[in-house]
Amino acid sequence: MLDKNYDPQTLEKNRYRLWEENGYFVPADQSGSTRADGAGGGAYCIMIPPPNVTGSLHMGHGFNNTIMDTMVRYHRMNGDRTLWQPGTDHAGIATQMVVERQLEAAGQTRHDLGRDAFTDRVWEWKQESGGNITRQLRRLGSSLDWQHERFTMDEGLSNAVREVFVRLFEEGLIYRGKRLVNWDPALHTAVSDLEVISEEESGHMWDIRYPLALPPGAAGPAHLVVSTTRPETLLADCAVAVNPEDPRYKHLIGEFVELPLTGRRIPVIADEHADPEFGTGCVKITPAHDFNDHQVWLRHRDENAIAEQPHGGLINILTPDAAIRDNQPEDGALLPAAYVGLDRYEARKLIVADLDSLGLLAAVKEHRLQQPRGDRSGAVIEPYLTDQWYVRVAPLAEPAIAAVEDGRIRFVPDNWKNTYYDWMRNIQDWCISRQIWWGHRIPAWYDVEGNVYVGRSEQEVRERHGFGSDVVLLQDPDVLDTWFSSALWPFSTLGWPEQTDRLNTFYPTSVLVTGFDIIFFWVARMIMMGLKFMGDVPFKDVYIHGLVRDAHGDKMSKSKGNVLDPIDLIDGIELEALVEKRTKGMMQPHLAEKIAKQTRKDYPDGIPGFGTDALRFTFAALATTGRDVKFDLGRIEGYRNFCNKLWNASRYVLMNTEDQDCGQQGGALELSAADRWIRARLNATTATVTDAIEGYRFDLAAQAIYDFTWNAFCDWYLELSKPVLTGTSASDAAKRGTRRTLVETLETLLRLTHPITPFITEEIWQKVAPLAGVQGETIMLAPYPVADAGVDDPEAVSEIEWVQQVILGVRRIKGEMNIAPGKPLPVLIANASEQDKTWLAIARPYLDFLARIESVTLLEDESSAPESAIALVGTMKLLIPMAGLIDKDAELKRLDKEIGRLTDEIARIGQKLSNPSFVDKAPPAVVDKERARLAEQSTAIGNLQAQREKIAAL
Repeated sequence: MLDKNYDPQTLEKNRYRLWEENGYFVPADQSGSTRADGAGGGAYCIMIPPPNVTGSLHMGHGFNNTIMDTMVRYHRMNGDRTLWQPGTDHAGIATQMVVERQLEAAGQTRHDLGRDAFTDRVWEWKQESGGNITRQLRRLGSSLDWQHERFTMDEGLSNAVREVFVRLFEEGLIYRGKRLVNWDPALHTAVSDLEVISEEESGHMWDIRYPLALPPGAAGPAHLVVSTTRPETLLADCAVAVNPEDPRYKHLIGEFVELPLTGRRIPVIADEHADPEFGTGCVKITPAHDFNDHQVWLRHRDENAIAEQPHGGLINILTPDAAIRDNQPEDGALLPAAYVGLDRYEARKLIVADLDSLGLLAAVKEHRLQQPRGDRSGAVIEPYLTDQWYVRVAPLAEPAIAAVEDGRIRFVPDNWKNTYYDWMRNIQDWCISRQIWWGHRIPAWYDVEGNVYVGRSEQEVRERHGFGSDVVLLQDPDVLDTWFSSALWPFSTLGWPEQTDRLNTFYPTSVLVTGFDIIFFWVARMIMMGLKFMGDVPFKDVYIHGLVRDAHGDKMSKSKGNVLDPIDLIDGIELEALVEKRTKGMMQPHLAEKIAKQTRKDYPDGIPGFGTDALRFTFAALATTGRDVKFDLGRIEGYRNFCNKLWNASRYVLMNTEDQDCGQQGGALELSAADRWIRARLNATTATVTDAIEGYRFDLAAQAIYDFTWNAFCDWYLELSKPVLTGTSASDAAKRGTRRTLVETLETLLRLTHPITPFITEEIWQKVAPLAGVQGETIMLAPYPVADAGVDDPEAVSEIEWVQQVILGVRRIKGEMNIAPGKPLPVLIANASEQDKTWLAIARPYLDFLARIESVTLLEDESSAPESAIALVGTMKLLIPMAGLIDKDAELKRLDKEIGRLTDEIARIGQKLSNPSFVDKAPPAVVDKERARLAEQSTAIGNLQAQREKIAAL
């Protein structure tokens, strides 16, 4: 027997340990399908999007992993050889920052240790503290093949990374060049677009006068006015652009302006980048410090007025720290000495002051701007000109586009393919180098003259080029972008470049499950690399899910104080611990007090522990096709109640079947209409759930399971079973048939539900399966239910639906008449068809037991019926005489009191709504709520008055 109370925390930890110890997560070498219909038996594989080794489980992980585990458990039960490949990402920047902070606390930097010792320190940290996220994934019930866990810096994956780099370089698809990148001046490295967060901030717009250098006697304005949010960058300007169709400036194209503070002259050029409708229509062009300006420079760099400038107009003015750099020997006095060495913001202040003193500052305006900041450092990102390694992406993108166009890869929902196409058809070369120490070091070496040699190792380079030990080679200090190794994940984790059994079995993988925010950074790159190095797509389906937001639709973030930790939802957390968690280590400490106050208001008692299954069922129920997933704590509470309902229903089944004859040893079985009905309903639910999971509609699967379990099985069938099991008139064969139906229905329901709620289903199944005659060590490897058209039973379904309507009709009348639910009542039947009469005869045990019917009388003439309450079942009428059922005087007195209360309430609301100051000043939602209450109360008073008239006529 199950414990009296459902305790998810205890059973979940024990069950997972047993699953993992018994090796149930490892792909079985299955020789055939376990399904009754013979389907399945193929290979099925999902690659986990590797979480950062530094990370902790967040709601996005919980949602994503619930979907993947549901698919994996479903296919494992279907007899497929199923692999869910686990692993973590080395997370170059994030991991390096964690260890650097530890060193900083000890008064050291990584430079004090040196590169090798620092890298060793990171490996030590990874061994000691890097397993937090994998422990949390276990708490979530994720059935990953932990025996084959990978890490993007392990030896095998590192070999794969070097192999890909070398091959791409040898084909001319990797090159080194000087380009603009997103530069983090705090971390001293290039970062990807995904690692840049742009948020609106308050700043300023400076309007600056650039004096025109017109020939003597030429007509024209004294200056052009340009607007900028970064006045310090004017030191790097190479031109002022105007639109070629702008009549204000058309005649000035080809002329020059004096670049303030520098003594340089720069040309006025024509380019459509300049928008005549924006600002003055004049745009300063700073190609080494602005991505858009760089594109303008590329279009004009061969023009003499640009090409003859220092560095061909591509002038970098910053150091890696974002300070104004010193002049190089070839620069002369390119950068004014007054600004050299100043931080960019100090230089800005001085430049603005100098412009003002020269009368060149036209205006300063407050301005809201999108400020790009590094997601790790919080530093303002600078477009920065550096030597970096790049992948030439266009040749790789073309076959990757074709793979989606011809259907070899399918996006679900389908509309996401348009997002993919849009990016792929406008793709830029990929910057793959990072100026940090933790990561895959670029396999390139330089001689003393700066010549570069690429190879799998220094030894290979020396052997290939005939270099002896006297030739000094230094390896490139940069490491590869973390996304480079992630792009190889679908095949590197399976053993590539070796041709392993796992690679041959599980590549291409079946589906990638991910959020829409990394379609560009990860999905597209995996497709390109898979096609390039495996000659096939890396996955057949890409299921794109929404992003988890809070109940109001806001993004969860520490600065908003609305973050929920999945583990806290599973285990619970006390209020003070929750407040500390939400306010500790904030980048904006001044928000801590506000967040603490809001947290205490929202969770005065902390967060209770709901258990993993309730959380997973919530995620599944929320997995619609939309962009956003709004997570409401009320939903998880409802699904915790669902788990509790299933637990208590299972206890009822076990109490009535354990140590009882359930037909395991044979014997005649007599199935009632209710037995046949619940089997048909379960069969229909099985078909719905299967179709939903196959179609990635986990919300529909969860809804179908919920509706069947709560309504059909618990609320109806268990009650309909009681007259058979407890009645004296039921035969042994009927009792045996109902017991058999109880255990078989529950056992099948547990298998149907297992992929979404693995723990509770396993716990109950271990008790129920033997009673249902089902063998097996674990529900994980039991066959998934298969719908069988032969189980459909329209006659039983029609009969029980009729029974339900009769019972609900009687219950509704009792409720309206304020009659105790358990009071037996006589029922008169009018306008009954022959089918109604048949069902009345055979369904009396159900009606007597569940509707508490005292007697049933068929009326030939409805007009002879006394004053009665009426309910309709199709065309048949249920009449319950009211005389003698109630204390007429007491009921009239009660109704009068209730009518009086509602009359006063309606008057109060009406007065409120007739007050213009309330209607005009109150929020619309408040006014609408009052109007809805007025309509609701008016309907209620009408019903009560009708009821009073009926009772008064008795």
